[in-house]
Amino acid sequence: MDIKFVKREKLNTSRRRSSKFKPLLDALDKLEVGGDAIEIDYSDDKSVSSMRTAVYQYNQEKDVKIKSGKDPENKKIYFYREK
Repeated sequence: MDIKFVKREKLNTSRRRSSKFKPLLDALDKLEVGGDAIEIDYSDDKSVSSMRTAVYQYNQEKDVKIKSGKDPENKKIYFYREK
């Protein structure tokens, strides 16, 4: 058995959220500071929480600041980029 130690940065892990939220994460790459926002319809608060978690993890990975706003009457969530 050959055992090696490698740096964690070299690991290319596949997360479950990356497949479920791939369209959202691709759209986040296109956001510009002060530009348009992304509008997404949602069905329940659980999906909003999952989307926000994915976006905040994206923020940490890419070192950007994407914020969200929620319109509960129309069941829409908005993501926009700052800085």
